[in-house]
Formats: sequence, structure tokens, C-alpha cells
Amino acid sequence: MKAAVYYGKHNLVVEDVPVRELKDNEVLIQVKYCGVCGTDVHIFNGDGGSFEVTPPLIPGHEFSGVVKKIGANVNRIKVGDRVSGDPNDMCGECYFCKNAMQHFCTDNIGVGTTVDGGFAEYVIMHEKQLYTFSDDLSFIEAAMAEPVSCCLHGIDLCHIKSGDTVLVIGGGPIGMIMLQLAKNEGATKLILSEPVEEKRELALKLGATKVIDPINEDVQAVLDEYTPNVNVVIECVGNIHTQEDAVKFAGKGATVMFFGLASPEDSFPLKPDDVFKKELHITSSFINPYTYERAIQVLESKTLRLEDLITNIVPLDDIADVFTKPEYRRAGKVMIKIAD
Repeated sequence: MKAAVYYGKHNLVVEDVPVRELKDNEVLIQVKYCGVCGTDVHIFNGDGGSFEVTPPLIPGHEFSGVVKKIGANVNRIKVGDRVSGDPNDMCGECYFCKNAMQHFCTDNIGVGTTVDGGFAEYVIMHEKQLYTFSDDLSFIEAAMAEPVSCCLHGIDLCHIKSGDTVLVIGGGPIGMIMLQLAKNEGATKLILSEPVEEKRELALKLGATKVIDPINEDVQAVLDEYTPNVNVVIECVGNIHTQEDAVKFAGKGATVMFFGLASPEDSFPLKPDDVFKKELHITSSFINPYTYERAIQVLESKTLRLEDLITNIVPLDDIADVFTKPEYRRAGKVMIKIAD
């Protein structure tokens, strides 16, 4: 099969690789689309992602496709099923798995991070990781199930109440998903801080009630004029400066969600007095425990507008361009098209 193989920092090569034999509990999927995630960019740049990456590896963990072959002990999934897969395969035996914290599993297998993933014509996964979806959902929409599942976990941890004011920092695909989920949770003032004008305009179409240009506007002054208190701040950039801003702009009793993935070496100063005087709840969100089926249901319900977030569809042969040309990173969601 054709696959994009990561050999180390800034070294991603499309080449032919063999398709290994299935184990009894595994399924072979022909990949239709696989999304490019910020984690993939971190891997390409040698930073690693949520889990330690050992080359050579086929990255890609946001995919959809069609089942082509099943192992001897596979019962729930059938050949021909339209599927998306949760890339995280937990051991079920460690302390965390047995105490409802499976995303901290000490022996987790990550498709696209620790084992070969979806930037290939075929991907192999355990049956338990796969979720079927109906013909009403397109393959390109279903490839968004993994990022939506991660956002659902993050939004759950924000504890948004009806009537809340929510500030989202960063108008990339994740920020736009978070904006819509916050609206669905009942937030009535939805603010996006984003320097790119086109993204601010899109946010207004997706439900934002206020947008701020952090380069040319005084963010704090705009917030003070618009709302008496920011209840939740969701940082979706993964930059130490915007993370520091998240704490700065949070209101009294607010929750600050660090959702963006920063470099492992990054740090910024935090004043405990600021946290104390505002009684802040500072949290983060790690992968997607127990939310994948919900993500499929949300996608099937059509309560999220995702088509506007996908700005580029790139063939597998040209995948390296996505990681080396900055115009792709300035755009929205990039999908790698593998098969018709």
C-alpha cells in the first residue's frame, strides 16, 4: 500500500509499504480521508505528541473509511461497514483503566502515534476501537469524529452553564468546534479572540456574539465593555503567550481550559495571587476518554457546522507540503484524501 512514513524530524516520505496480516481481533480499513492534527505537526517537528513517537511510523489518527477485511474473532464489525476509529487502545488492566481514568493508561497504544496510523491506503485497528456511521454522514465529516471527541471531553471539563460568557482564544478548527459546543451548552455570550479577519468573520457565522482582534484591539477593554464577567476561557492555540492571556482575561470564579498543545519545553510565569483573588479553576484536557460514540452521535445530529472548517483537501502524494508550507497552517482544517 501507499503510505506517508515518518522517519524523524522533518522527514516524511510517501512510499510503498507492506500491509501486515490481521490478528484475530483486528479489522482492515480502506482509508477515505485522514485529517491533519496539531499533534501531527508536533510530531513532524520532532516535538512528539500526546505519546512518545518512535520512527519509522505512519502518522494520522483522524480518519474514516470502509471495512475491507475482518479477523477470525471479529463479530460486531462487518465487511463494508463505514467506520471511524478511536486511535486510543487502552490495556484495561492498569490502575487508571480500572478507576475510570483510562486515558491515563500506562500501556496505551496510539494509532498514528505509537503504531501505524491513517496517512495510508489502509489502516489496521482492533474491533473495539471502531464506530460505525450511517450513509447520512459523509466520509469527510466522519473523519472529524476524533477531534470532536477530544473537544467534547474538554467542553465537559469547562462546566459551562446556561447564560455563561465564554471566551475562546484561537480560531482554528478546534477553536471553532469549541465555540459551537459552548453555544450548544447554553453559553449566551460567545467571544472569539483571533488575529485573522477571515476566521473572525467565520466565527460570527458559527454563533460568536463578539469577535476581537488581539493585535489591533485592547482585549481587556473590549471584554470590560461587553460583559461583567468571563466565566470560561478556552485556550485553543497552544502558545505560552495565549495561555498567559487566558489566565489574565478570565473573570472571577472562572474556569481556564488549556486545550491547545504547547511544546513540552514551554513554560510561562503564573502569579498565584491572581489565581487566588479570582478563585480560578485552571484545568486541561487530555485526549478523549468515553466520548467517541458521543462524537459520532453529535456528527449524525448535524448540530455542528464542520464543512466551513475544512479549507484544504490534499492528495496523499502531496502530504509533505502540508507540513512544510506555512499557508496550510494559516488556513483551517486540512484533510488528506486517500481514496474515492
